[in-house]
Amino acid sequence: MSLASMTGFARTEGHQGAWHWSWELKSVNGKNLELRLRLPQGHDWLEGDARKIVQSYLKRGSVYGVLALTRDTGSAQLQVNEDALNQVIGALKSLDGKIEAAAPRLDGILSMRGVLEMAETEETSEEKEARGKAILASLDDAMKGLVMARGDEGAKIETLITDQVVQIEKLTAAADKCAATRPEAIRQRMKTQIEEIMGAAKGLSEERLHQELALLATKADVREEIDRLGAHVTAARDLLAANGPVGRKFDFLAQEFNREANTVCSKSGDIELTQIGLELKAVIDQLREQIQNLE
Repeated sequence: MSLASMTGFARTEGHQGAWHWSWELKSVNGKNLELRLRLPQGHDWLEGDARKIVQSYLKRGSVYGVLALTRDTGSAQLQVNEDALNQVIGALKSLDGKIEAAAPRLDGILSMRGVLEMAETEETSEEKEARGKAILASLDDAMKGLVMARGDEGAKIETLITDQVVQIEKLTAAADKCAATRPEAIRQRMKTQIEEIMGAAKGLSEERLHQELALLATKADVREEIDRLGAHVTAARDLLAANGPVGRKFDFLAQEFNREANTVCSKSGDIELTQIGLELKAVIDQLREQIQNLE
């Protein structure tokens, strides 16, 4: 299974009887699964099941879903608005005898605004339930499309991450082969530094001298950091081969990569090793940027 991105878009359309609808889904990066649905007025009853469908497909990401819904005007019937008609008749009676005018014709009364109106055919509970199921089925199809889109984007990210892990592995090997990490070079460097410390030891207490020597010994060898970088490379490859969302684990691993690279740079007393450490940090920063997109 390839890595999945948290970025994607999908759209589906459906219809049933006089009703037509479309779902548009968009997802972007998010620490957890956050879902925002925009449903037409009067359709809040769909939200609970819609959320369950989305949650069955995704674990992380900010997801925005919009349902657009229309109904054919052919399903509406022409009817008289009794209240409006009574108001018109009442107004005509109140003017009777006050002005000289011909009696109003029926077509004139019916042409007055609000007297005739289009009324939608009442939907039965069975029809409403069937339409709801069809709309949710369309959402399910849209989610399949969104998962596919996130998978396609994830495949691109996987290629980039794989290349970055290879670069980290090569730089780690270069640090391991660096002359400054050889035991004889470390011994010589420590000898020189110890001599410098001993030369200045007249002003130092015995406890302080021991502290300085311990610190010097700790900073002299980056073998432990190089070994951990190698172990992190193996862990990264295991995550690349794993099934399911690995974004959180990869984010933690990238932090560990960065910690070791920082330590290599801080311990380094050699130009070549420092340059390797800086290149490591640059590649790790690029890795962290890509990982932010993973589910």
